[in-house]
Amino acid sequence: MAEGNRTRVGEFILMSFSSLPTEIQSLLFLIFLIIYLVTLLGNSLIILVTLTDPMLHSPMYFFLRNLSLLEIGFNLVIVPKMLGTLLAWDTTVSFLGCAMQMYFFFFFGVAECVLLATMAYDRYVAICNPLYYPVIMNQRTRAKLAVASWFPGFPVATVQTTWLFSFPFCGTNKVNHFFCDSPPVLRLVCADTAMFEIYAIVGTVLVVMIPCLLILCSYIRIAVAILKIPSAKGKHKAFSTCSSHLLVVSLFYVSSSLTYFRPKSNNSPESKKLLSLSYTVVTPMLNPIIYSLRNNEVKNALGRTFRKALGLRICIP
Repeated sequence: MAEGNRTRVGEFILMSFSSLPTEIQSLLFLIFLIIYLVTLLGNSLIILVTLTDPMLHSPMYFFLRNLSLLEIGFNLVIVPKMLGTLLAWDTTVSFLGCAMQMYFFFFFGVAECVLLATMAYDRYVAICNPLYYPVIMNQRTRAKLAVASWFPGFPVATVQTTWLFSFPFCGTNKVNHFFCDSPPVLRLVCADTAMFEIYAIVGTVLVVMIPCLLILCSYIRIAVAILKIPSAKGKHKAFSTCSSHLLVVSLFYVSSSLTYFRPKSNNSPESKKLLSLSYTVVTPMLNPIIYSLRNNEVKNALGRTFRKALGLRICIP
């Protein structure tokens, strides 16, 4: 619909990696497809073994199951559409489709920030108060903490997405990204967005920094408690219970911080795409691998699950 010399936007075109040669895009499609399938398989296996194996019914694995569920949701929101854009047969996204993708991206992203802080608190209680751990982290408390981790994503995603898509979009409809992220979509708005940008910056800082500070405080207390353990074996055992989580936290926060908190002068669209890949595509794949390779309980549970599956298959005539 025309309005003066402006054309109101009804759909968007995701530019993705269109600046690259077709051969490179085809190669990226295969790489990202493999990563996507590995992500879905790895996180699904984590959910399966933590549900079915009685040895993994502790609070730590309850929260790990929630993390795997988040990672699957995060991937389903971003990767299928990106794969379509790489083949150049599905580069358009409707106005509503773009808004929905952005909404769930914010929802899962905020929920993951808070859940990682919740998992750090769980490790703090387990190491600093081991005798009271089963009492403090009972089933009711676990459920409340899980709900508290998922819930903040709703208001943040609702406010930011609704506000952004209430602006008029006109002129070009090309989003220079592989998904509908806030900054590239905001560049297409033909209105004053100063208040929204202030809100977005403050909101992002709070969403990232508050959980990050909680994680930092938890690990400072954990480090102090570990240093008080007299034996080297005891120290190693205590540290090994939280090393996987610490590595996952580092990957998530370093990649997301480099994406959203770098100076604009150093933040070209192409470099931001590469950084965005790290926490939207690569990190969700690495999380189940990290927890599987660095955690003997998970490795043993996976072994038991595969043996049971093979045993059932052999027994069935």
